[in-house]
Amino acid sequence: MQNSISSYVIEKQPFPSPNPNVRMCMITYISDGLKVKGLLAEPRDDKEYDGFLYLRGGIKNVGMVRPARIGQFAAEGFIVFAPFYRGNRGGEGNEDFGGEDRKDAYTAFDLLKQYRRVKSNRIHIFGFSRGGIMALHTAINRNDAKSVVTWGGVSDMFLTYYERKDLRKMLKRVIGGTPKKYPELYQERTPLYSIDKLNQPVLIIHGVKDRNVSIEHAIRLEERLKVYKKEVETWYFPNYTHYFPPAINRQIVTDLCSWMKSRS
Repeated sequence: MQNSISSYVIEKQPFPSPNPNVRMCMITYISDGLKVKGLLAEPRDDKEYDGFLYLRGGIKNVGMVRPARIGQFAAEGFIVFAPFYRGNRGGEGNEDFGGEDRKDAYTAFDLLKQYRRVKSNRIHIFGFSRGGIMALHTAINRNDAKSVVTWGGVSDMFLTYYERKDLRKMLKRVIGGTPKKYPELYQERTPLYSIDKLNQPVLIIHGVKDRNVSIEHAIRLEERLKVYKKEVETWYFPNYTHYFPPAINRQIVTDLCSWMKSRS
């Protein structure tokens, strides 16, 4: 049935899976009045599992959801949903790098919550790169999430603007201007300013040599969480950048999934 997942879903189509043990579907769902696309990956059985909201990085085709990647997490024993964000892969609207498109993540969380195969009150949130701000904002707005993991994650949009000269033109376009001209718009996108409202345990994974999203993002997030006495764990890797070697990456996937499952 098309709506067997959630009342938010308006279309569900089979999608080729790179993993024989994982079933995938392209989902069209309603977010903020827009038709938005995303990919669902689940173990090929009928058991219940924890839910896993995968929040991608990048914008448009840069950092797009990779089936093999979400298949990895599903194979670890999760029902995984990865929204593409508005305006992508035939979806309506335009993503704006952590502004109104955050609602696509919030609704995706609600979609997982309604799915019959997802264990009650067992949904975890994962964000990579730009997905870091998406994950933190979603956890703040959906406080029944079980845990949050941010890997190479953005936590401060002011810092992103000043560090990434190559992104400034895009940021001015989607946000409306510079941090100096519109500080309130950058602050509103920066979850550090509302981290006191976050209640879930947080795992921060970051390569110290990351040049895409500097380690300073992780440090600022860690420090802010500690100020408010939030539960936080850090896995910092001195020798790695934004992208980890495949064998190390696979091991960290297994380890972070175990960390999620251990959250009571």
